[in-house]
Amino acid sequence: MIHSHLPQTIATPRLSANQETVLHWLTRLEEPASAQMLHTQLRQQKKLGLATVYRILEALKLQGLVQSRTAANGEALYSPIQQDQHYLTCLQCGRSTPLEDCPVSELEQQLRQAQSFKIYYHTLEFFGLCEPCVHQAETG
Repeated sequence: MIHSHLPQTIATPRLSANQETVLHWLTRLEEPASAQMLHTQLRQQKKLGLATVYRILEALKLQGLVQSRTAANGEALYSPIQQDQHYLTCLQCGRSTPLEDCPVSELEQQLRQAQSFKIYYHTLEFFGLCEPCVHQAETG
């Protein structure tokens, strides 16, 4: 399930052409993407270096338009905030399975009100072993 956590009162910041391009590519993807994957996709269309893609992603993150999470292999994965997902991530095979519902959305609302804190997004990820890896560990 996709949740939108963007408050209605946030004004959309003015974006550069390169920022708009990166954000456009992210919104077209169904799964979070690494900077390297975005760079590979974008370099055919625009002449953007990998360092530039990283800088753009960080700028978009600071503007509250992009979120990141760290995959089991340590790589940062980026997605638009509108694609808020929470995951079960297997430490052995690295597969991430999205959760259907957000178990902390009520807590987020409470923190917004009680702490007067402007929350752009939150992350929640559980790490362990998926069923096939558990089975492999028990039989192997």
